[in-house]
Amino acid sequence: MPPTRPKFVARPRLIQRMNEGLQRKLTLISAPAGFGKSTLASEWVKVCGRPAGWLLLDEGENDPTRFLVYLVAALRTITTKTGPASFGTEVLGLLESPQPAPTELIVTVLINEIAAILESFILVLDDYHVIVGEQANRGLAFLLEHLPPQMHLVITTREDPNLPLARLRVRNQLTELRAADLRFTSTEAAAFLNSVMGLSLTEEHVSALEVRTEGWIAGLQLAALSMQGRSDTASFIHSFTGSHRFVMDYLVEEVLHQQPESIQTFLLNTSILDRLCGPLCDAVLYGDANRPAAASGQEILGYIEQANLFLVPLDNERHWYRYHHLFADLLRQRLYQRAALSQDEEPLIALLHIRASRWHEENGSTADAVRHALAADDFERVARLAELAWPGMDGQFQSVAWMAWVQALPDELVRARPVLCVAYAWAFLNAGEMEAGAARLRDAERWMGSSRPGPERAVLPMVVVDEAQFQTLPASIATAWA
Repeated sequence: MPPTRPKFVARPRLIQRMNEGLQRKLTLISAPAGFGKSTLASEWVKVCGRPAGWLLLDEGENDPTRFLVYLVAALRTITTKTGPASFGTEVLGLLESPQPAPTELIVTVLINEIAAILESFILVLDDYHVIVGEQANRGLAFLLEHLPPQMHLVITTREDPNLPLARLRVRNQLTELRAADLRFTSTEAAAFLNSVMGLSLTEEHVSALEVRTEGWIAGLQLAALSMQGRSDTASFIHSFTGSHRFVMDYLVEEVLHQQPESIQTFLLNTSILDRLCGPLCDAVLYGDANRPAAASGQEILGYIEQANLFLVPLDNERHWYRYHHLFADLLRQRLYQRAALSQDEEPLIALLHIRASRWHEENGSTADAVRHALAADDFERVARLAELAWPGMDGQFQSVAWMAWVQALPDELVRARPVLCVAYAWAFLNAGEMEAGAARLRDAERWMGSSRPGPERAVLPMVVVDEAQFQTLPASIATAWA
């Protein structure tokens, strides 16, 4: 669950609507970034009087097995207090079986286990817009259709999920909060601008800003940052006009230009990161070179958080952060513009991504290492990381995510790597794509002396990263053909 904010705007009208929706199956909070969806859900959970589990989703949960494993883990945060203590054991047993059961059967078992929970509770699925996989959506839809009465589901998302919303709406089983509901009223905007952001605006000035931003919380925050330290508040508000996009661009320009050059560079160059911590920022900014005698990445993050520059803490220890999504988008836009004008021989953005990839690899985060390597178009690096990662990811039901990495690689690069080919074959076979799996097995066999080498063998030399996997290839290939 997101950490508690020291200051926030109370939203009793929305809390009341969510309380009234507890008798329904689903509360859907759907709006673009910057409307306070997760903040509202977390504040409501703290006052609603029911135990709650929280699952912050990422792209990896598109794998249906992984999705269900983490769903059970979130529910177990509730059952450790309310019981039963054995909750999820049967579901996890099915998921870990060598021959996984159909998704609907596993979800049916999960429903039966949920039905054994005596106390009413809430489960929040945060950032559901990252879930695009058909199987994960189908599993959740089945759960919703047969949801035990003691469970209430909350989904926060930037776009409507692929779930039977129309059916739930007709049956009065759906509470919906959208951008029109989440936008700040004049009273809420006044509380935000004056109490949270520390301004002293008149009712007229607050009303003008509320109208110009249409209650968009991130827009109000950008406006407040631009006005801090200004004496010409009235003229700023009077000139604060234009379309939504132009206003946002203008505000970022104003906010960034108020910062020292070193902070601007830090913000731009670290905007490639989804999550930030001090050592990672140092690695991205300086690579293998020694950090100059200046503030460390962790110290700069502390300054940025204190300056309210759209930095969101991800833990109570203030170790990991992320930029507000819209602020990150705009920082990246400016970074791309600056890089396009640069005359450096080595492309700046690719260099930053490679540095991030190296740091994540050294610190055990293969998925992030691959994502940054892909962003830098360093396909050799992606292939190496994928080959090394396969055994562990296959054992943790992450073959769908793994296959997405390899599918981004040039085919000739994959075919030159027999270990990668066999792993790719198993990923296809696990997904039921037998012909594609067989094709990759034949690619690997060309390097094993079991058939005449294809023309690509004369062009690209064989590449083996994981020698231990290579030694087991004949047995693995034979098992796959069996």
